Amino acid sequence: MESILLAVTRINTFSGSTNLTGASGFFFRREQQLFLVTSRHVLIDELSGHHPDRVEIELHIDSANLGASLWYSIPLYVNGQSLWREGYDAGGAIDVAVLPLHRSALPETLCLHAFTERNLPQSGDIIEIGSSVLIIGAPLGFHDSLHHLPVVRQAGIASSFGLRFQGNGYFLTDARTHRGSSGAPVVMRAHGHAAARLDSLPWLLLGVHSMRLDMEPRDMSLDEALGLNCAWYTDIVLTLTAH
Repeated sequence: MESILLAVTRINTFSGSTNLTGASGFFFRREQQLFLVTSRHVLIDELSGHHPDRVEIELHIDSANLGASLWYSIPLYVNGQSLWREGYDAGGAIDVAVLPLHRSALPETLCLHAFTERNLPQSGDIIEIGSSVLIIGAPLGFHDSLHHLPVVRQAGIASSFGLRFQGNGYFLTDARTHRGSSGAPVVMRAHGHAAARLDSLPWLLLGVHSMRLDMEPRDMSLDEALGLNCAWYTDIVLTLTAH
Protein backbone atom coordinates (compact mmCIF):
# COMPACT_ATOMS: atom_id res chain seq x y z
CA MET A 1 0.00 0.00 0.00
CA GLU A 2 1.20 3.52 -0.81
CA SER A 3 2.59 5.19 2.31
CA ILE A 4 1.05 8.53 1.44
CA LEU A 5 -2.45 7.21 2.13
CA LEU A 6 -1.51 6.94 5.81
CA ALA A 7 -0.37 10.57 5.84
CA VAL A 8 -3.93 11.80 5.21
CA THR A 9 -6.93 11.61 7.54
CA ARG A 10 -10.64 12.34 7.57
CA ILE A 11 -11.86 15.13 9.83
CA ASN A 12 -15.29 15.61 11.39
CA THR A 13 -16.13 18.87 13.15
CA PHE A 14 -18.44 19.07 16.15
CA SER A 15 -20.27 21.55 18.32
CA GLY A 16 -20.82 19.56 21.48
CA SER A 17 -22.23 16.25 20.28
CA THR A 18 -23.57 17.69 17.01
CA ASN A 19 -21.63 16.67 13.89
CA LEU A 20 -21.27 19.77 11.72
CA THR A 21 -19.07 19.08 8.70
CA GLY A 22 -16.56 16.68 7.17
CA ALA A 23 -13.17 17.65 5.78
CA SER A 24 -9.66 16.36 5.07
CA GLY A 25 -6.28 16.90 6.66
CA PHE A 26 -2.76 15.51 6.81
CA PHE A 27 0.08 14.96 9.25
CA PHE A 28 3.26 17.01 9.39
CA ARG A 29 6.19 16.30 11.69
CA ARG A 30 8.61 19.04 12.76
CA GLU A 31 11.47 17.59 14.79
CA GLN A 32 9.64 15.59 17.50
CA GLN A 33 6.32 17.46 17.26
CA LEU A 34 3.42 16.05 15.25
CA PHE A 35 0.80 18.37 13.72
CA LEU A 36 -2.54 18.06 11.97
CA VAL A 37 -2.78 20.40 8.97
CA THR A 38 -6.07 21.43 7.36
CA SER A 39 -7.87 24.50 6.01
CA ARG A 40 -8.58 27.26 8.50
CA HIS A 41 -12.22 27.42 7.44
CA VAL A 42 -12.63 23.81 8.61
CA LEU A 43 -11.94 24.99 12.19
CA ILE A 44 -13.69 28.36 12.01
CA ASP A 45 -15.52 30.26 9.29
CA GLU A 46 -16.88 33.58 10.43
CA LEU A 47 -18.78 34.29 7.21
CA SER A 48 -20.87 31.13 7.37
CA GLY A 49 -21.15 31.05 11.15
CA HIS A 50 -19.20 27.79 11.39
CA HIS A 51 -17.85 27.54 14.96
CA PRO A 52 -17.03 23.97 16.03
CA ASP A 53 -15.52 23.41 19.46
CA ARG A 54 -13.71 20.17 18.64
CA VAL A 55 -12.72 17.90 15.77
CA GLU A 56 -12.35 14.17 15.43
CA ILE A 57 -9.75 12.53 13.19
CA GLU A 58 -9.63 8.92 12.09
CA LEU A 59 -6.46 7.04 13.05
CA HIS A 60 -5.15 3.60 12.09
CA ILE A 61 -4.09 1.57 15.10
CA ASP A 62 -2.80 -1.70 13.63
CA SER A 63 -0.18 -1.84 10.87
CA ALA A 64 -1.21 -5.41 10.06
CA ASN A 65 -4.93 -4.63 9.85
CA LEU A 66 -6.01 -1.49 8.03
CA GLY A 67 -9.59 -2.15 9.06
CA ALA A 68 -8.68 -1.30 12.66
CA SER A 69 -9.18 2.39 13.32
CA LEU A 70 -10.59 4.77 15.89
CA TRP A 71 -11.79 8.37 16.08
CA TYR A 72 -9.58 10.66 18.16
CA SER A 73 -11.14 13.83 19.58
CA ILE A 74 -9.19 17.10 19.70
CA PRO A 75 -10.53 20.21 21.50
CA LEU A 76 -10.23 23.47 19.61
CA TYR A 77 -10.34 25.75 22.66
CA VAL A 78 -9.02 25.82 26.21
CA ASN A 79 -10.34 28.55 28.51
CA GLY A 80 -11.74 30.33 25.47
CA GLN A 81 -8.39 30.41 23.67
CA SER A 82 -8.05 28.69 20.29
CA LEU A 83 -5.45 25.92 20.14
CA TRP A 84 -4.75 25.99 16.42
CA ARG A 85 -2.15 28.15 14.72
CA GLU A 86 -2.96 30.37 11.74
CA GLY A 87 -1.13 32.99 9.76
CA TYR A 88 -1.35 36.11 7.63
CA ASP A 89 0.74 37.61 4.89
CA ALA A 90 0.67 40.73 2.75
CA GLY A 91 -2.46 39.43 0.99
CA GLY A 92 -4.36 38.90 4.26
CA ALA A 93 -5.52 35.76 6.08
CA ILE A 94 -4.19 32.41 4.87
CA ASP A 95 -6.67 29.53 4.72
CA VAL A 96 -4.37 27.05 6.47
CA ALA A 97 -4.34 25.99 10.11
CA VAL A 98 -2.22 23.56 12.13
CA LEU A 99 -3.13 21.78 15.36
CA PRO A 100 -0.38 20.36 17.58
CA LEU A 101 -0.95 16.71 18.49
CA HIS A 102 0.34 15.39 21.81
CA ARG A 103 2.02 12.07 21.11
CA SER A 104 1.59 10.85 24.67
CA ALA A 105 -2.19 11.10 24.30
CA LEU A 106 -2.30 9.23 20.99
CA PRO A 107 -2.76 5.43 20.78
CA GLU A 108 0.43 3.47 21.47
CA THR A 109 -0.13 1.39 18.32
CA LEU A 110 -0.69 4.45 16.13
CA CYS A 111 0.14 3.76 12.46
CA LEU A 112 0.71 6.79 10.24
CA HIS A 113 3.15 8.61 7.98
CA ALA A 114 3.89 12.31 8.20
CA PHE A 115 5.33 14.88 5.84
CA THR A 116 8.46 16.72 6.98
CA GLU A 117 10.50 19.71 5.86
CA ARG A 118 12.21 17.48 3.30
CA ASN A 119 8.89 17.01 1.47
CA LEU A 120 8.56 20.74 0.81
CA PRO A 121 9.72 22.06 -2.59
CA GLN A 122 13.33 23.17 -2.70
CA SER A 123 15.50 25.05 -5.13
CA GLY A 124 16.16 22.80 -8.10
CA ASP A 125 12.87 20.90 -7.91
CA ILE A 126 11.17 21.21 -11.30
CA ILE A 127 7.48 22.09 -10.94
CA GLU A 128 6.04 23.32 -14.23
CA ILE A 129 2.65 24.69 -15.16
CA GLY A 130 0.45 21.86 -16.36
CA SER A 131 2.28 19.28 -14.24
CA SER A 132 0.19 16.42 -12.92
CA VAL A 133 -0.54 16.50 -9.18
CA LEU A 134 -2.83 14.62 -6.79
CA ILE A 135 -5.38 15.92 -4.29
CA ILE A 136 -5.80 13.28 -1.57
CA GLY A 137 -8.79 13.41 0.74
CA ALA A 138 -12.41 12.48 1.32
CA PRO A 139 -14.64 14.36 -1.16
CA LEU A 140 -18.18 14.48 0.24
CA GLY A 141 -16.83 12.15 2.91
CA PHE A 142 -16.27 9.40 0.33
CA HIS A 143 -13.41 7.03 1.17
CA ASP A 144 -12.48 3.35 1.37
CA SER A 145 -14.76 2.52 4.29
CA LEU A 146 -13.28 -0.97 4.71
CA HIS A 147 -9.66 0.12 5.03
CA HIS A 148 -10.38 3.68 6.20
CA LEU A 149 -8.25 5.25 3.50
CA PRO A 150 -8.69 8.43 1.43
CA VAL A 151 -9.18 8.61 -2.34
CA VAL A 152 -7.21 10.52 -4.94
CA ARG A 153 -8.31 13.09 -7.52
CA GLN A 154 -6.09 13.85 -10.50
CA ALA A 155 -5.27 17.52 -11.01
CA GLY A 156 -3.00 19.78 -12.99
CA ILE A 157 -1.15 22.92 -11.96
CA ALA A 158 -3.14 25.72 -13.60
CA SER A 159 -1.05 28.79 -12.71
CA SER A 160 2.66 29.45 -12.55
CA PHE A 161 3.98 27.61 -9.50
CA GLY A 162 5.93 29.94 -7.24
CA LEU A 163 3.92 33.02 -8.17
CA ARG A 164 1.16 34.31 -5.91
CA PHE A 165 -1.96 34.14 -8.08
CA GLN A 166 -3.47 37.64 -8.22
CA GLY A 167 -1.31 38.54 -5.21
CA ASN A 168 -2.69 35.81 -2.96
CA GLY A 169 -0.65 33.11 -1.25
CA TYR A 170 -1.92 30.29 -3.43
CA PHE A 171 -1.60 28.73 -6.87
CA LEU A 172 -4.38 27.17 -8.93
CA THR A 173 -5.16 23.57 -9.74
CA ASP A 174 -7.43 22.25 -12.47
CA ALA A 175 -9.48 19.42 -10.97
CA ARG A 176 -12.96 18.22 -10.18
CA THR A 177 -13.34 18.72 -6.43
CA HIS A 178 -16.13 18.57 -3.85
CA ARG A 179 -16.94 19.62 -0.33
CA GLY A 180 -15.00 17.50 2.13
CA SER A 181 -11.72 17.96 0.25
CA SER A 182 -10.85 21.13 2.16
CA GLY A 183 -7.49 20.67 3.86
CA ALA A 184 -6.33 17.89 1.54
CA PRO A 185 -2.65 17.85 0.54
CA VAL A 186 -1.74 18.66 -3.06
CA VAL A 187 1.25 16.49 -3.92
CA MET A 188 3.54 15.55 -6.79
CA ARG A 189 5.58 12.39 -7.14
CA ALA A 190 9.22 13.16 -6.38
CA HIS A 191 11.81 12.64 -9.13
CA GLY A 192 15.50 13.29 -9.54
CA HIS A 193 17.10 15.27 -6.72
CA ALA A 194 13.81 15.38 -4.82
CA ALA A 195 13.45 11.59 -4.83
CA ALA A 196 17.03 11.22 -3.60
CA ARG A 197 16.28 13.10 -0.36
CA LEU A 198 12.99 11.27 0.32
CA ASP A 199 12.57 7.64 1.28
CA SER A 200 9.42 6.40 3.00
CA LEU A 201 7.24 9.23 1.67
CA PRO A 202 8.55 10.06 -1.85
CA TRP A 203 6.17 12.95 -2.57
CA LEU A 204 6.55 16.72 -2.77
CA LEU A 205 4.01 18.57 -0.63
CA LEU A 206 3.08 21.50 -2.87
CA GLY A 207 -0.11 22.91 -1.40
CA VAL A 208 -3.12 22.70 0.89
CA HIS A 209 -6.37 22.46 -1.07
CA SER A 210 -8.80 25.15 0.04
CA MET A 211 -11.80 25.73 -2.21
CA ARG A 212 -13.11 25.97 -5.72
CA LEU A 213 -12.53 29.25 -7.51
CA ASP A 214 -15.33 30.56 -9.68
CA MET A 215 -15.83 33.48 -12.03
CA GLU A 216 -18.07 36.31 -10.88
CA PRO A 217 -20.32 37.21 -12.47
CA ARG A 218 -21.05 34.03 -14.46
CA ASP A 219 -24.14 33.23 -16.49
CA MET A 220 -25.35 30.14 -14.62
CA SER A 221 -27.44 28.98 -17.59
CA LEU A 222 -24.73 29.36 -20.25
CA ASP A 223 -21.35 29.04 -18.56
CA GLU A 224 -20.04 26.01 -16.72
CA ALA A 225 -17.99 26.41 -13.57
CA LEU A 226 -14.30 27.00 -14.20
CA GLY A 227 -13.19 23.81 -12.46
CA LEU A 228 -10.27 25.66 -10.86
CA ASN A 229 -9.22 25.46 -7.21
CA CYS A 230 -7.03 27.34 -4.73
CA ALA A 231 -4.07 25.53 -3.18
CA TRP A 232 -2.17 27.49 -0.56
CA TYR A 233 1.62 27.26 -0.71
CA THR A 234 3.07 25.03 1.99
CA ASP A 235 5.74 27.45 3.16
CA ILE A 236 3.07 28.63 5.62
CA VAL A 237 3.14 25.15 7.20
CA LEU A 238 6.82 25.60 7.92
CA THR A 239 6.12 29.00 9.47
CA LEU A 240 3.28 27.76 11.69
CA THR A 241 5.20 24.74 12.97
CA ALA A 242 8.38 26.65 13.79
CA HIS A 243 7.75 26.91 17.53
